[in-house]
Amino acid sequence: MKKAYYLFNPGRMSRKDNTLKFEPVGETAASKKPRYLPIEGISALYMFGSVDANSAMYNFLGRHHVPVHFFDYHKHYTGSFSPREYLLAGDMLIKQTDAYRSKKKRQHIAHRFVDGASFNMLKNLRYYNARGKDLSKQIAQIEELRDHLPDAQNIPQLMGLEGNTRQLYYSGFDEIVEGYAWEGRRKRPPKNELNALVSFGNAMCYSLCLDAIYNSQLNPTISFLHEPGVRRYSLALDVAEIFKPILVDRLIFRLCNKRELRDQHFDFVEDACFLADSGRKVFVKAWEERLQQTIAHRTLSRKVSYRHLVRLECYKLAKHLIGMETEYKPFKIWW
Repeated sequence: MKKAYYLFNPGRMSRKDNTLKFEPVGETAASKKPRYLPIEGISALYMFGSVDANSAMYNFLGRHHVPVHFFDYHKHYTGSFSPREYLLAGDMLIKQTDAYRSKKKRQHIAHRFVDGASFNMLKNLRYYNARGKDLSKQIAQIEELRDHLPDAQNIPQLMGLEGNTRQLYYSGFDEIVEGYAWEGRRKRPPKNELNALVSFGNAMCYSLCLDAIYNSQLNPTISFLHEPGVRRYSLALDVAEIFKPILVDRLIFRLCNKRELRDQHFDFVEDACFLADSGRKVFVKAWEERLQQTIAHRTLSRKVSYRHLVRLECYKLAKHLIGMETEYKPFKIWW
């Protein structure tokens, strides 16, 4: 079974026969042996450390359809190496473009993204409200916003509803999370521990959704809720809206409330806060474990992993675009 690999240490990556060879460099390199990764077992690479590689290595990754996601010094997502889209089909590209250009079709899909995202956010709040956290104000206001979703006439109105919903949702973090203050959303740079976790988790979710899109026939640059932009895979932003409450936020709540993340796992640099190397390793380990967990899928009547859930969402959207399903229904948690 293929899996993702996360590279935190500086090193040199090269091809050796049918494997990837990672050689550590730096002060502690002498005490560490090279590591060999069989190419058939890699689904994606996440580069957090400084890794040297040449074009031959990337050609090798491209032939085996292995994407690489890059993060900067402060572990912000900066970009991806995406192999040639071997699953892209001309018919799908035309249908996806037609859906974007059609106001009615685009509005339908964008509405479903906001519906799924707001439902999953509301589900999280209700979960903790039932366990003694007073989130009744946020729940009532988000329910009211959801009632106005059918009245949205265009994409900016949908984006406004989504933004207001998320702002209300985030205001409940102070009640849910123990030990860390929220103090409002601050992205560039994150100002405190919770913002650092949200930024890092959202970047991981975005790259996960990009991998899922890459393994479908969808084109990642043609989106419906977010405007397609230059040099970004905006469809991954759309799909991530649905899964951030399920994958990112629930993981943050667990890591903080169970004290798996502590003060020493964060670094403060001037007026900014980032996950330290030790904190990133804790988060990534828990993230990968979460993606491998399975749930009993209601319609498939079998267990599927959270990672596969994201891929199924892309398949579902693709089926809608080519007319196999008349309506696109976003994934909504039921537990």
